[in-house]
Amino acid sequence: MFSEAELDFLATQPLGRLATAQPNGTLQVSPVGYAYNPETRTIDITGYELAKSKKFRNVAANGQAAFVVDDMPSQDPPRIRCLEIRGRAEALTGAGTADGHFDGAVIRIHPSRIISLGVDDPDHDPLDLVPHNRNV
Repeated sequence: MFSEAELDFLATQPLGRLATAQPNGTLQVSPVGYAYNPETRTIDITGYELAKSKKFRNVAANGQAAFVVDDMPSQDPPRIRCLEIRGRAEALTGAGTADGHFDGAVIRIHPSRIISLGVDDPDHDPLDLVPHNRNV
């Protein structure tokens, strides 16, 4: 599913952006912390009182989501690394560790499409990078 380079990239980035569909169809994009779950091969998102959040309700109502992690590791020349994960999302309660204001809720993203750019290709000129698109 994920390549080793993609897993290494995910492990080095503390934040991603989660896009969910609101009931009226507009998108909501939120910065979130996340972790790769090797047991389920998913992206798991937890957070402060997550079960009370709009993003959690959006996922519960419409199980589609996109998750993007990107950075710009150099300025001269500018180089962008990006990993976009599209797929089915679940809003789970009691799946994580409840601790203080972390309520044990988890948004779990099951990838169906992965789009990767520059994550596994540090040797080519930034303008020559080609995205890797694949269904999983």
